[in-house]
Order: sequence, then C-alpha cells, then structure tokens
Amino acid sequence: MSEDTARVVRIERTFDSSAEDVFDAWTSEEVIARWFRPMEGWREADAEVDLRVGGRIRVVMRTPDGEPVGAEGEYTVIERPRRLAFTWTFDDDPSNQQLIELEFTERQGATSVLFVNSGISEAERRDSQYDGWSTCLDEMGRVLASK
Repeated sequence: MSEDTARVVRIERTFDSSAEDVFDAWTSEEVIARWFRPMEGWREADAEVDLRVGGRIRVVMRTPDGEPVGAEGEYTVIERPRRLAFTWTFDDDPSNQQLIELEFTERQGATSVLFVNSGISEAERRDSQYDGWSTCLDEMGRVLASK
C-alpha cells in the first residue's frame, strides 16, 4: 500500500433519495446533527454551517459520556447537488488539515455518493476514520429513509 493510499478513506454508498436530499443532508445543520455519530451510542452532534465557498463547517460530536469531539473546515467547492468539498481538521490534531470530497450521482431516484477523505496524518488514524465515516453514513441512510 502506498503512503498516499494509507492516508485516504474512500467509501461509496447509494441512498434511496434524490441528489438534492443527500446533498442537503451534508449541508443542513439540523440534518447533520441527526446522523453525525461515528460510533454506536454517541449522542446527537452540534453543527454549524456557513454554506458558501470560504464558509465554515463545524461539527461537535458527543461520546456516550458526553465528551465533545470536534472538527471543522472550510468549504472549497459547492456545486449543488453534484459536488461538495471542504477542508477538515480535528480539534485534537490541529496540524493535520484533511480534505473531504463528495460526488453525488442520481439515477432512477437513488443517489450514489463517492466520499473521499484525504490527507490523513497516519494509517492508524485512517482506519479509525474509515470506521467512523462508515458508521456516520449508515446513520445518514437511516435519517434519509425516515424523511
């Protein structure tokens, strides 16, 4: 595995929702709060979104004990409902600026999402982030299905 591959999380998911609804799930403070849980048992997150290129996204997740785990970034691409990208930096690792890139493709009422998280500081953290993002996307699927 190359060093670059070791520092990237790539996940593809399909949701039985329109591209607009899936895009909105990534950009609505209220909806983000409902699905942004990287592990089972975590509490509802707090989210702040300033949806414009150069605008800020901040999410504070809460462990089952209520401990905050925060991350934030800046939007670099907003092409509703096809593409979204933003930087991503965890509060506990401020020197590691990552990049989240999303592509949304709608076909016959379902939307496939290609999620790429690059620039992760180390392979061990990459594995943890893969697990966390996978759980978050599972939660997003439940939120979208209940809409």
